[in-house]
Order: sequence, then structure tokens, then C-alpha cells
Amino acid sequence: MKEAKMYYESDADLNLLKGKTIAVLGYGAQGRAHSLNLRDSGLNVIVAQRPGSANHKKAIEDGWKTMSIAEAVKQADWVHILLPDEGQKRAWEEDIKPNIKKGAVLSFSHGFNIRFKQIIPTPDLDVVMIAPKGPGKLVRSQYEEGKGVPDLIAIEQNASGKAKELALAYAKGIGGTRGGVLETTFAEETETDLFGEQAVLCGGLVELVNSGFETLVSAGYQPEIAYFECFHEVKLIVDLLFEGGIGSMNHVISDTAEYGEYVTGKRIITDATKAEMKKVLSDIQSGKFANDWIKENKDGRPFFNKEREKISKYLIEEVGSRLRSKMAWIKK
Repeated sequence: MKEAKMYYESDADLNLLKGKTIAVLGYGAQGRAHSLNLRDSGLNVIVAQRPGSANHKKAIEDGWKTMSIAEAVKQADWVHILLPDEGQKRAWEEDIKPNIKKGAVLSFSHGFNIRFKQIIPTPDLDVVMIAPKGPGKLVRSQYEEGKGVPDLIAIEQNASGKAKELALAYAKGIGGTRGGVLETTFAEETETDLFGEQAVLCGGLVELVNSGFETLVSAGYQPEIAYFECFHEVKLIVDLLFEGGIGSMNHVISDTAEYGEYVTGKRIITDATKAEMKKVLSDIQSGKFANDWIKENKDGRPFFNKEREKISKYLIEEVGSRLRSKMAWIKK
């Protein structure tokens, strides 16, 4: 398999953004990181954030004079949308499209609304993605340490003929070229991101952990013991995988644990599980998941809210909350 090309500091020219006004829409974890990193890189940044929210208070504390989306877009040569996926279409139709400058750059950090045609940009715009592969808090802390979280970039429209160079410049501005930048497409980023969240990182992991916990508790073991074995130690294993890969992790754990991995892992993740994963991916690729999520929001989120309430009552949540409250080192 051909190794993908990675872009680093010398591949990006921050001067391409000099003299431009960059509007960051939304001041959540990613919005804060992007805004502060770009500002610290010497660029002209403005922030749009709804007054009265906790994020608005944080933006003021960080020294921003916030404004409405429409006001920010009118002033901007570059508009970066960091609003929740479900709110982007409305913001585009009501505040962005009527006010964006001709020939501006429109950018995202997730491709959902472009991939599923909730937003259809006008042809005069460069449309790009710069997506850090880490939470906003890490994007900011790594930048402050002189390091960087790897980024993905993608080009959907190249009206100026320089869209890729501009995307790389933005990635450099937030520290991404320090960690490495990989080029993808809006479709690939969106589909793989949704699949990873659903099948592995969130949906898959939560169900795996809770099922293991419930299996031990129903067999008569103490809930606290079950929590430590099936939940608490997940971070240890994930950190080992993150730092060195599967082989490195296996060298750190006991031989007994490694043998158990080999004889049991495939009993849990079976061919049937993989077949269901393929169905999950098919639902994402076809737009079924996106359509279901869009409808869920239009209907007031009945299923979403019911499931969130259900999880809040899980025994593993009660036990975990009680145990973590005694672990002062976690907060540190």
C-alpha cells in the first residue's frame, strides 16, 4: 500500500493569510483553540458567539469582542464554521450565505453538512476543511507547548486555484503542520469519522464496557470490582495503544493478559460483529444515518433524549461517579 503524503511546517506558508480577516463561528472547545492559536500565530481573527452562554463568557475572558454570526461574516475574508452539525444549515441560510463576501474562503472542521448537501456553497467560494484529530483542549495545549495535533485537510471547491495552499496555511496557524497534515476528501473524512464514532470509539466502546460490567455484576461480583476491571483500566490500555501500538501494548501487559487477548478477542468481535459494522458503514454512506439524525433534530430529539436519560441511570454510572469522587488525582 502506498504511503500517504504528509505535510509539515515547510510545506505551508502563513503569509497567505496575512491581511485577511478570519471569522471563527462558535467558541466551543475547537472554536476557542482555533481562535487563540490563529491569533497567537499573528493573524487577524474575529469571533462570533451567542451572548449569554458559558462559551460567550469564556470568549470575553479570553479578550475577544464577540459579535453575531452575520456581523462577523460581513467583515471576514475567511469564514470557519465550528457550530454543531445540526445548527450549521440554518446558520448558512440565515446568516452566512446572505453576508459572505464574494470569493471568500468557507471552511469546516467536519464534512457532515457538505457531504450530505445540507449546505450548498456558491461556486465563487473556496470550500475547504481543516480538521484537527484531537479535542480542542489538546489542540490548544499542544500549540502552547510548541507542538501540534495532526490535521486533515480537504478541498471541496477551488475557486481561487489556491485552496489547498490556503488550507495548509490555516493548518499551520493552528499548529497542525507541527504534527503533520494529511489530505483527504469531505466524503472520506465524514464517513470514516461517523463510522469510527459509532462502531468503535463511542457506540462500540460504551456497549462493550457496560456489557462486561453487567456480566460480572449479574454473576455476583461486586460492582466496584467490575467497574475497576471493565471501565477504570480502559484508559491504561488506550494510552498504551496510543503511545506504541498493539505490539507495544502487548509487551507491557502480562503474558496471561496477552494470551487472553488471543483466545478471547475474536469470540467477542465475531464475523457477525464485522458484518454489522459493514451495515453501519452502508447506512452512513447511503445517507440513512444523516437523514435519521436530521429528522431526529426536527422532531425534538425524542429518541436521543430518551437514550441519554437511560444511560444516566446505568449502575456503572452510579458506581463510577462514586468511586471517581474519591480519586482527587483524576481532577488534577
